[in-house]
Amino acid sequence: MDSPVEGNEKSQQPQHNPAGTARGVEHEPAPRNGEVQKLRRVLSLRDLIFYGIIAVTPSAPATVFGLAETKSHGHAVVTILAAMAAMVPTAISYGRMAAEYPSAGSAYAYVSRGIHPYLGFFAGWAMLLDYIFIPLFCVIYGTLSLERALPWMPFPAGALLFAGGITILNLRGIRYTARANDVMLLFMFGVLVSFIALATKYIVARDGMGGLFSIQPLYSRATFSMRDIASATSFAALTYLGFDAVTTLAEDVKNPRRNVLLATVVVCMFTGIFGGLLVYLAHLVWPSYTTYANVETAFIDVTGRVGGRGLFQAMATLLVVANIGAGLTSQVGAARLLFGMGREGVIPRRVFARLHPVRNTPWINILLLGILAFVGAQVMSYELTAELLNFGAFLGFMGVNAAVIWRSWFRPIHPRARNFLLDLVVPALGFLFCAVIWMGLNLAAKVAGSVWLLVGFGVLAAHTRQFRKPVVMSDLSTCE
Repeated sequence: MDSPVEGNEKSQQPQHNPAGTARGVEHEPAPRNGEVQKLRRVLSLRDLIFYGIIAVTPSAPATVFGLAETKSHGHAVVTILAAMAAMVPTAISYGRMAAEYPSAGSAYAYVSRGIHPYLGFFAGWAMLLDYIFIPLFCVIYGTLSLERALPWMPFPAGALLFAGGITILNLRGIRYTARANDVMLLFMFGVLVSFIALATKYIVARDGMGGLFSIQPLYSRATFSMRDIASATSFAALTYLGFDAVTTLAEDVKNPRRNVLLATVVVCMFTGIFGGLLVYLAHLVWPSYTTYANVETAFIDVTGRVGGRGLFQAMATLLVVANIGAGLTSQVGAARLLFGMGREGVIPRRVFARLHPVRNTPWINILLLGILAFVGAQVMSYELTAELLNFGAFLGFMGVNAAVIWRSWFRPIHPRARNFLLDLVVPALGFLFCAVIWMGLNLAAKVAGSVWLLVGFGVLAAHTRQFRKPVVMSDLSTCE
């Protein structure tokens, strides 16, 4: 095993928790030779839920609204709810695996420990594609939103502001990320609640109270097509991406065996219900999905219809802020996934498993991801980036569901404690739903994603000396 990563100083200094309460936090001592380096537990359940909501963003349906409406021929709300049906069982699986293995690494750690390290590598490699592309997607969409508010802003300049700002904040440390999340969450809810109120007022004034209770967003006989809705759901599932970032902070949260499961399920349910309401009202306000001036940012135009120029600008600003928040959380999640894989030596340990000696952040990973997000934003399109996100994410989701089935049903520690519903039915449904969504992705995303998996195969083959050497997983059982 290589020499340990340069770690934390053996000192004590004043810190603040994300909720703002001052306290003294003792830094973990620098690890002795041969010890596994661990992150400090400073986040509460509240912090974790807020972190997850910011990672997904409460405005996530606004990001996919225009294309989801167009692809489903006016049934975007159906795609949001259908995707929630797929994601809730998967969220439960994530929470259960996080409770079993409270370590950084997400799908990589869970599939590695639940089934086999080689399969865990591929799950982690697939999710790495997801996590790398989420900050990139945030930079692209956030800059598109910024252009609606500030048409004079050149795209490269906006992308540089996004990628640079996200990277600088994350380099400051996880506590700064959590504080920034609280402020952004308050602003986003303020704007979205204003939209809900003004949209309700607009619909009632136009159609009466009965206009609020329409079957049209859920079923329009003239345009309803299961095939088109299924295809659109594969795209609209982007709404939920980022909820699993909660589990990458399993080493940062207090009482992970309880709090990670609760946070993942709460975040997923909230996203589906609140997002479904936003999309439902948006459809009622603007039912003619073929008349959008700009499909990518159609939701901004909907808000302008109900709230005038003021709400238009506020929503554009919100989407900018939301993508900053999602970029912050996804970048730190990607950095921790790289940290988890680097700590195991699957990728170069001396680069990817280094923590800043003071801020306790995987700073090299954060910096590399920021550079990649800026460069990628100059050459990648909004839709292809979204599809590639889903390619990696849903492969990882299938792996986690399979790990729960294997670990809890086929190879349980206590066979008599098996639960048919929780250990088999729920994760099997999660696996099936995720597989259907993954199969619905377009061909370009599947080809590009397959190339990424082939590269991962080569990396694993080299690391294991043509699969003759095992992938050694660190013992994190003491990570409480």
